[in-house]
Amino acid sequence: MNLQTRKLNIIAYLAQLQDESFFEQLERLILKNQSDIEPNYEPFSLEQLISRIQISENDFEQGKFQTQEELEKNSNNW
Repeated sequence: MNLQTRKLNIIAYLAQLQDESFFEQLERLILKNQSDIEPNYEPFSLEQLISRIQISENDFEQGKFQTQEELEKNSNNW
């Protein structure tokens, strides 16, 4: 049975379902799984930001960087 058929079977089952508590449990499970997948980004603290700037400046001084042209050339191979 392919994925499309399985999805349709679940939809048909849910359409006939009359059990409110089961539906609520299913909703909670889906929402929990979605929140687990979504990344939890937080802004940098001032110390983190300054540290990243210092690392970047050191990399630049040591020649650890690529030009825009080099980046574009490399991205064509992705």
